[in-house]
Amino acid sequence: MVTSGTFSLDGETHDVDNNVWVVGDDDECVVIDAPHDIAPILELIAGRTVKAILCTHGHDDHVRIAPELRVQTRAPIFLHPDDRAVWQLTHPDELWDVDLADGHVIEIAGTRLQAIHTPGHAPGAVCFYAEQLGLLFSGDTLFKGGPGATGRSFSDYDTIVASIAERLFVLPDETVVHTGHGDDTTIGAEKANLES
Repeated sequence: MVTSGTFSLDGETHDVDNNVWVVGDDDECVVIDAPHDIAPILELIAGRTVKAILCTHGHDDHVRIAPELRVQTRAPIFLHPDDRAVWQLTHPDELWDVDLADGHVIEIAGTRLQAIHTPGHAPGAVCFYAEQLGLLFSGDTLFKGGPGATGRSFSDYDTIVASIAERLFVLPDETVVHTGHGDDTTIGAEKANLES
């Protein structure tokens, strides 16, 4: 689903549309990112047990309602600890529940989601790879057309390019990439984009 709201950092605020991904079955699921508005997310997950709220990184347009969603669903929030400073820009008085580490596996409804640490857009940015589904949930690390933005605090262009080349481009070319904003792409298509 797509929700609309704002992204604020370095004294600037922009209107954004965020993708929210739900992975699971009719009984249980995980939510990947919790951006702007809790009502449509609760509607989407209705009747299912939420096992985890997985944050691809700590920018406010990906974690703004994570604590509220935690209260509503009793699900723990997962975040890579390298994004603590980013998280605390939005939530200075509360933390997440589980530290994500590179290689961390979350199992949901028979699907394994493996965390891949991909710093660059943010220090603790992660992607979630579902090998058996041929899917990657890339957050803001990789988009259709290239890397995520790196012109703001806590980001670095050389780091994100290295993360993509070393951590993501080793995945099969046909892997479908579900991004944090905008349209899907594939690993193979983005290899060609980055090389051109």
